[in-house]
Amino acid sequence: MAETKLLPKIGSKVKININKVKDRLPAKLIDQISSNPRVITTGYKMTDGRSIGITVRLQNGQENWFFPEEIEKG
Repeated sequence: MAETKLLPKIGSKVKININKVKDRLPAKLIDQISSNPRVITTGYKMTDGRSIGITVRLQNGQENWFFPEEIEKG
């Protein structure tokens, strides 16, 4: 389980590690993240019980969530 102290604060600027997510996302979203991986954290999401997800806002305003290991500091 992710430790809360290691999660980025809401409003933080972070980057999505495209290499860790490209096998599970649609091609359109991969292209968007590839062109600009910088996002802003908007909240947290309870996942399947093993981790806490991080919700983020992409540059186009769309929101998605990712596991903490898929996100890097900005």
